[in-house]
Amino acid sequence: MGHTFAQYQESADYLRTRLGSFVPKVLMILGSGLGFLGDEVEDAVAVSYPDIPHFKPSTAPGHKGRLVFGTLRGRPVAVMQGRMHHYEGYSYEEVAYAVRVLRLLGAETLIVTNAAGCVNTAWSAGDLMLITDHIKIFMESPLRGPNLDQFGPRFPDASHLYTPRLQDLARERAQALGVPLRQGVYMYFPGPQYETPAEVHLARTLGADAVGMSTAPEVIVAGHAGMEVLGLTLLSNMAAGILDQPLSEEEVLTAAEAAKGKFSALVLACLEAL
Repeated sequence: MGHTFAQYQESADYLRTRLGSFVPKVLMILGSGLGFLGDEVEDAVAVSYPDIPHFKPSTAPGHKGRLVFGTLRGRPVAVMQGRMHHYEGYSYEEVAYAVRVLRLLGAETLIVTNAAGCVNTAWSAGDLMLITDHIKIFMESPLRGPNLDQFGPRFPDASHLYTPRLQDLARERAQALGVPLRQGVYMYFPGPQYETPAEVHLARTLGADAVGMSTAPEVIVAGHAGMEVLGLTLLSNMAAGILDQPLSEEEVLTAAEAAKGKFSALVLACLEAL
């Protein structure tokens, strides 16, 4: 059974009691390696997920599991230090619950980042990728069930879930910083097991450049609610079957740590340019 609009309002109302007149215009969902940006928010108000009505805790390694409100690079933001995943046992609606709550609080833009496996054999682990589109064909949509007309239509268009204007902005900021930026299609897999070599081959055949276990549900909900979206990926490892070696969580976290300097610089430059 899905959440009611009244439940989303209850969550938003609770956060308003913590925020006063502050309106977060940008929601940032930060994946592996970038959670530290939440610690750089000025005049910060941090709220743990379990304290917010109807929120779920984040259990993924390296995810603090809290919302940080304040100013970052001069922009009023809400930073999610950790996200929810379907593999944690949550429904897709629960995975994307925070997006709708922040929309009610006034957020107009979603900046979402992740670490993902690289499918494109012409690229390398450690590269950054601008998400131009995604493939999500497994399991149900986060919009399944009764439509909440207060957020968007029953059958929303998905032609430009990743806002072209923000893609142009990211390309410009990357060039100005001298940060190489790939661009391509992200394919969602539910996890938590890494994709098999056959699944990676399928993803490449379908036109994907990266595979991962997050992002698509949140972006679908953001698009439904009329938000602009910028998606950025750290290609933390070559996906299964490309190299003759097993995949591990440690490899992903190590790559995220190594790339956090250039990755965070790009994310902050894009935020500042909004």
